[in-house]
Amino acid sequence: MFSRKPIIRVEPPIPLIGCIAFGLIDRGTNVIQVRPISTCPLSCIFCSTDAGPDSKVRQVEYIVPLDYLVEEFRKIVKFKGEWGIEAHIDTVGDPLTYPNLVELVHQLKSIKGVEVVSMQTHGFLLTEKILDRLSAAGLSRINLSIDALNPELAKKLAGTTMYDVNRIVELAKYTVESTNIELLIAPVWILGLNDNEIPKIVEFACKIKAGGRWPPLGIQKYEIHKHGRKVKGVKSFSWKEFYSRLKLMEKDYKVKLILSHQDFKIHKRPLLPKPYKKFDKVKLKIVGLGWLKKEKIALTREKDRVITLINAEDIPIGSTVKARIVADKHNIYLAEVLT
Repeated sequence: MFSRKPIIRVEPPIPLIGCIAFGLIDRGTNVIQVRPISTCPLSCIFCSTDAGPDSKVRQVEYIVPLDYLVEEFRKIVKFKGEWGIEAHIDTVGDPLTYPNLVELVHQLKSIKGVEVVSMQTHGFLLTEKILDRLSAAGLSRINLSIDALNPELAKKLAGTTMYDVNRIVELAKYTVESTNIELLIAPVWILGLNDNEIPKIVEFACKIKAGGRWPPLGIQKYEIHKHGRKVKGVKSFSWKEFYSRLKLMEKDYKVKLILSHQDFKIHKRPLLPKPYKKFDKVKLKIVGLGWLKKEKIALTREKDRVITLINAEDIPIGSTVKARIVADKHNIYLAEVLT
């Protein structure tokens, strides 16, 4: 499972709505994020979620049984409308660590109203055989993270000498040439570190004819996150400068790099009801360790949402506490104990 941490199996009565590390996330559009597992084989030095074997802030990892995940996903599709839905398997690790990934893709694609099943990955665990199986299962698009084509820099960015970008390049070509999966290459631009690599990646994506229904590239800007890894000596450039540089490259390479929701046919849909709001007081039962250190996961009395309790290292599992909701955006909840 590529983790030195305990792996918790998320089963009923723990809901799949409420925690950013596992389950299902609805942000009020036709895209539903699917997070079946939290593990990752890499320890990328810029990772926004501190994933992989070298994680310093995580205390556990999670895995969701296939049947439970698909059953709950189907309920959300019915709520949002059974048409034009995209299931995006993105995780806080890498989806390829999920043992039932191919079957997950197949079952998601078989649900009425699901038109697109996409996946985000660094591709470290990909093989031609897995690509063939994912293609047969109905995977629509792979967002493949390639952050440098220079082998040594690529290893540095991935946080392991085991990472072979030349192998990933061959798999990218195979995806385009030999499968029905569309390829979008999604590098993270880290100012001062891989500046010279980004144009090369753009050239590569154009050369192999990535894209089609969707753009061939989705360049991301390195951002410093509270619980993510921070690259020493690197500061994130402004959004204005980022888009200015993308615009120049668009002219140079005649390819679209500044993307919008319209490029992915993302549109507003009903947002799942939020039964709890910021500042609400709730009674919670502690049911397990939280994703990050000092956290616990807890159930509300109605067992309709899972809540992450912060600063809870001294609260035993099985106990009941009164807490206040401190974050509720998109039905992802954080709470703190009332004293």
